[in-house]
Amino acid sequence: MVSDDATSDRSVFEDEVLADADLTDAVSDDSLPDESLPDEAAFEHGGLESIGLNGARPQAPLTIYDVARRAGVSIASVSRVLNGHATPRPETRDRVLRAVAELGFVPDGAARALSSRLKEIIAVVYRRASFQPTDDPVFEDEAENLAFVDVVNRGIEAVAQRRGFDLLISSVEVDDHAPGPRIANLAGKSDGMLLHDRVLTPSGIVRLADRVPVVTLAGTPTRASVNISGDNARGMRDLITHLIEVHECRSIAYLSGHADSPDSVLRSRVVRETAAQYGAKAVTGPQWTGEYSAAGGARVIRALLDSGSPLPDAIACANDQTALGVIYALHERGYRIPDDVAVTGFDDIPVARHLVPPLTTVRQPIQDLGAMAFDVLYSMINGERPAERQLVLPVQVVVRSSCGCPTEPLPSYTRTA
Repeated sequence: MVSDDATSDRSVFEDEVLADADLTDAVSDDSLPDESLPDEAAFEHGGLESIGLNGARPQAPLTIYDVARRAGVSIASVSRVLNGHATPRPETRDRVLRAVAELGFVPDGAARALSSRLKEIIAVVYRRASFQPTDDPVFEDEAENLAFVDVVNRGIEAVAQRRGFDLLISSVEVDDHAPGPRIANLAGKSDGMLLHDRVLTPSGIVRLADRVPVVTLAGTPTRASVNISGDNARGMRDLITHLIEVHECRSIAYLSGHADSPDSVLRSRVVRETAAQYGAKAVTGPQWTGEYSAAGGARVIRALLDSGSPLPDAIACANDQTALGVIYALHERGYRIPDDVAVTGFDDIPVARHLVPPLTTVRQPIQDLGAMAFDVLYSMINGERPAERQLVLPVQVVVRSSCGCPTEPLPSYTRTA
């Protein structure tokens, strides 16, 4: 039997991820080398003051006099270095820039005043599954098919190009829990960083933000970074409500993404809470972890059917790619969708409407997520302090026939040849 034990089905990461959201993490984190980061950053917009990592404000704002004193050079030398005027001696420039980094000093209009130092490069880091050999030719190359990430990155790139910026794209493995040195290296090559999902822990992000501005996508907001996400709670709540109220589903399984993914953890919690409100059964747990991939979705369903466990009334997948694998595995074993079980996704990637049956899902403005992330990061590079640390874009449930709703017919055309 499939377990819905409320205690055992919670991910070991869930309490940690949900606790991270209260932004009270300790700053210390082993994921980034201490020697690679200055002590303070996170600057006020429009002023010369710096904020320490403990949130305390200095008694007086920093000035170029402080920089000159720390560097052991004249105020005129500091001004020439910061404004890009003339050509100071290399050793003078290095001393000034070192003092700037150590003090966490940024003047008004930082990006414009330091335009000669801008690299006009944004680093984008996403997570990918570790390579796992498979005997299944259907999903042999599927691990590299990062549809959601690719669309988000296109949104980032389109806006970045209009601003004259290029992207430096890199990845870390999902199982890499100490990517700090690599991330620090990328920070040195860029003006700011966009991190997908949970590339770093929240405390690691705080420390990284001492070097460059940081925006996360589908991550966790911190006091030093901004997070951009779709409205996961609203989208999943509306979807589960639809399955219960319209299709009278009494048992709903949530096939999750990565165990430590903030989006997946939140969606899982909403599935349980919404089902409980209606007296329905929520089925979750380690055996329902699909890792955001079609291969993972197919693996979960095959294992479930091989064990003789009954199918729930509906399977709500963490994303559309997982649903693709679920649908494939169910068809493979002769099950009919939605007659035997309803299947839903999340994201509404382009292929979702072309599946058989077409996939009911939650539509996120995927490219807009990327575009907004760059806009926010660009403003931070220009010295602006974000008004909000969490920005949420609206989502909407798109009903198609995989849940039992009729799908709008495709337009018919008269054959002319």
